Parts: sequence; structure tokens; C-alpha cells
Amino acid sequence: MTMLALPFPFLTLLPGWRLRRAELRIDVAPGKPGPADTLAPVHERMRAMHDRLREMPGLALGDPGLRARFREADGELYVYIEDLRRDMLVGYTVFNRLIELSRRADRHVRAPHSQYHPAWQRRGLASAVYRWALDRGICLMSGARQSPGAHALWQRLACRYEAGFADLRCKQLNYLGREIDGATLDALHTRMFLIGEGWTLERFRFETQMG
Repeated sequence: MTMLALPFPFLTLLPGWRLRRAELRIDVAPGKPGPADTLAPVHERMRAMHDRLREMPGLALGDPGLRARFREADGELYVYIEDLRRDMLVGYTVFNRLIELSRRADRHVRAPHSQYHPAWQRRGLASAVYRWALDRGICLMSGARQSPGAHALWQRLACRYEAGFADLRCKQLNYLGREIDGATLDALHTRMFLIGEGWTLERFRFETQMG
């Protein structure tokens, strides 16, 4: 069973990644339901799975009060974390396919999206799940917009895993380098990527046909 170390310490910023409001491309709408409002219905749907839920493989989080399980469906990976003491879902991460990518790149790259209860944020749970995926050899790519928390998380992960930036349009990736300026980072076509265990930048560029 895979062990996820918690918590994940805060590390230095990736060189060239300057945290400015204009660069965050934050996608947070006022009045939009927060994680606490959306987790309960997901937990109810999980319970309705019965035997299929019990058959899900687990992850070890190092906390006997937490249970993490994952499943794969249609090429996407879902990780759920429950608080056993309170009988509640504290959060989940979905590693989505990116329809913007070519079929060849889609085999290797996923875009993670997370929802965690406010009381369980900043405890290293999402970081541990992302590292678990990267250690499985999954390469990650950011979406067009990120919340401040996701933005900071990717910076921390970039201190441990090979990272870079790419321009994505018309299903074609073009490499921008390990460091970019603020104007380039602010462009909606700019994506950050993290390379999974066992990969090199050269192999990543070849497999995704990155120009």
C-alpha cells in the first residue's frame, strides 16, 4: 500500500514564478457554492455504490482517522478522503482528461481538480494526493485558471518534480521553458506541467509531440 507523507512542508518558489494578482487567473465566482456545500452530496452518492465502494483500493495517509480510496473511470482518476470520526467526506481530487490535448498527449497527461472542506485545507491532503499521482508516473498539467491555493500548491510541487510551461492551442503543445515572464504566464493558453516519476523532459516532449 502506498504511504503518503503528511503534512507537506512549504518550500521555496519556482524561479521565475512571481506571485502577482494579475498572474493568478483566478476562477472564483462570488456566491458560488463552496466545498462544504458540495461534499455532502458526493458522499451520499459514494454510499449508494455499496459493494463497489468497499472494493475501491485504498491509500495510506498515516492518520488512522482518515480513509482514502480511489477509482478509475473512462481514463480519469478519482481520489476520495473521508474522516471516519465524523463520518464525512473531507475532500476529493479528480485527475481529468484534457479535451484540449491531442489523442497522443491525452494518454499521459491529466489535469487535477480538488475540493476540500475548509477545515481540512492547508493540511497537506491535496499535496499528498498529487504526489501520489506523480509518483505513479502520471504527468500533470494545470488548467486555464487556478485558485490561489492551487497556484501555491503547484509552486511547491515544482520544487520536487520536473516542471515547465507550455503554450496549448489547437491541441498542440509548444514548450516555453522552465521560467517565463509575467505576461506569458497570464495568457490563457499558458499551462504549467509537472512530470511524473520515471519521466524525463525529453521523453515528455516526445510522447506529447510538444514543439
